[in-house]
Amino acid sequence: MPQGTLQVLLISAKGLENTDCIKGMDPYVVLICRSQEQRSSVASGQGSEPKWNENFIFTITEGVTELILKIMDKDPIAHDFVGEATVPLKPLFLGGNIPPTAYRVVKEEKYKGEIKVALTFTPAQGGRSR
Repeated sequence: MPQGTLQVLLISAKGLENTDCIKGMDPYVVLICRSQEQRSSVASGQGSEPKWNENFIFTITEGVTELILKIMDKDPIAHDFVGEATVPLKPLFLGGNIPPTAYRVVKEEKYKGEIKVALTFTPAQGGRSR
């Protein structure tokens, strides 16, 4: 498996199920790459069509095969789970980058919308395979 740096451009989501009946959703995304976790800003008042346009950097080590994008709705008491998308990284390791692509958001195996991200992989310098 390659080692290096993964850059994630979190662009937007659409068609998300509104988990907040009283007011509009305030979605954010938790990006998980093995043991590394980062969080986007909250797209306040943007409901089921949020836009972020934020960059995140992860260090890729042996055994990393996927990126998980967990969409949450910020609420005053408890944050609601909207759904998640799993992005396989093997095509990225082979090609070096993936242009903006929409991935299915699912919750309990049901379609809950799409999330769009672009990915870039930069291999570690000096790491040679035998």
